[in-house]
Amino acid sequence: MKDKVAIVCGASRGMGKAIAKKFAERGAKVVMMSRNEERLLEAMREITASLVEKGDKSATKRIIGIPGDVKKKEDIERVVNETLQEFGTVHILLNNAGGPPAGYFEEIDDDTWMEAFNLTFMSVVRFIRLVAPVMKKQGYGRIINITSMSVKQPIDNLLLSNSIRLAVVGLAKTLALQWAKYGITINNIAPGPIYTERIKELSWAQASAKGITYEEALEEWIKEVPAGRFGEPEEVAELAAFLASEKAGFITGTTIQIDGGAIKFVL
Repeated sequence: MKDKVAIVCGASRGMGKAIAKKFAERGAKVVMMSRNEERLLEAMREITASLVEKGDKSATKRIIGIPGDVKKKEDIERVVNETLQEFGTVHILLNNAGGPPAGYFEEIDDDTWMEAFNLTFMSVVRFIRLVAPVMKKQGYGRIINITSMSVKQPIDNLLLSNSIRLAVVGLAKTLALQWAKYGITINNIAPGPIYTERIKELSWAQASAKGITYEEALEEWIKEVPAGRFGEPEEVAELAAFLASEKAGFITGTTIQIDGGAIKFVL
């Protein structure tokens, strides 16, 4: 991934942060995006310092942070424009955003549906729309969407995620077929229970809804995981780094789960 330019969304914590760090370790120029500016700058400084400590002095020039909200079209445009101004191109797009809120059908109104659609689907559409012309022109691109195991196996109280993330998978498959001739691959990563702030937030919500303790809610996530544990963000980052590399050029249109065996389907 040396000298490849990557945009990583949701990069201030969790999987996004781990992926940004892994990309940078592999030599990429990384643009980190997050709506929380303070947390973003802290993550950027932490990753840069880690690489400099290992002797990679170029990290100070290869890693930048641009605050922005993926729900806002103008923020997405600004991030892509500033990336092109700073590095001249973009080779890798990692779409990642906090998931929509938990809830059952009767609890979700139209505004909540539309906000979730904007967050989970339209953010992907808008980013791809802006980077695609650059990738087509240079004959190379890697687009990776972080989705959820819910695209293969619905999660009881995550109706918004179960519904809208499938649209991302349909979009990715269609574009993968159409754009393979340009050297662009498009794949989805479907994480199972990965120990992030998202899992903690959902566990608190589940504990409240079911009248159980937070610890019991955490246990419910992993009781059906054969590996018997939560996954780590760094494990997702390793998969993302491979899919973003030149060596993954023959993998496109796929949705790869990383779930400790939680999904039981054969295909």
